[in-house]
Amino acid sequence: MAYWILKLILTPILRVAYRVQVEGREHLPGDGPVILAANHRSFLDSIFVPLVVRRRVTFVAKAEYFDDPKTAWFFRALGQIPIRRDGGSASEGALAAATEVLRTGGVFGIYPEGTRTRDGYLHRGHTGVARLALATGAPIVPIGLVGTDKCQPTDAKLPRLFRTVSVRFGAPMDVTRSAACADDGLVLRQITDELMYEITELSGYTYVDTYATKKEADAGAHDIPAPAATIATLERVAS
Repeated sequence: MAYWILKLILTPILRVAYRVQVEGREHLPGDGPVILAANHRSFLDSIFVPLVVRRRVTFVAKAEYFDDPKTAWFFRALGQIPIRRDGGSASEGALAAATEVLRTGGVFGIYPEGTRTRDGYLHRGHTGVARLALATGAPIVPIGLVGTDKCQPTDAKLPRLFRTVSVRFGAPMDVTRSAACADDGLVLRQITDELMYEITELSGYTYVDTYATKKEADAGAHDIPAPAATIATLERVAS
């Protein structure tokens, strides 16, 4: 209930503050499990995607937000799943919760790059999204997010208003044909590369075949302040 109340409050505010363009929303299944996989450029990515999706979307957020009473209520209201970046039982619990969201017919949002880009490029995807899709049979809907970094750049503490954002949905990817090869690293990489190709086409950003690493994140002089799905951690747990 809190999710829908918060969305009801935020939607008109964001519609006034930003010009949000949506393309391909007809590709979103009206029911059943689905993974929404998007490029990641801004803290606001996890706000704009649920804004334009009529179904409830669950993301993974770093657990520190749930440790701070000033932000915990917000992320709980958004239905976020906490995950600690150092792995362990908390990460296993997050992965199990993500799987449960899909197995109960829900919508799970994830960022294959694992962290926000600092150099503006679209980076190589981690295979955790493919593992999750093969484990649950959920289709993957690629999303190209454009302009969210102009609304709140990596080094900006506050959002910048009256920018234009595009949310572009691609056709669902059905990976069930590869379910028998769920442990085949080459198959996982092929699915992930196909997904990143679709995201590249949708977003128009230049793709580079390198991971967005922690070292690159440090170059931005800021820790990641986004409710992002940490695919690298999910991948370690799933492997």
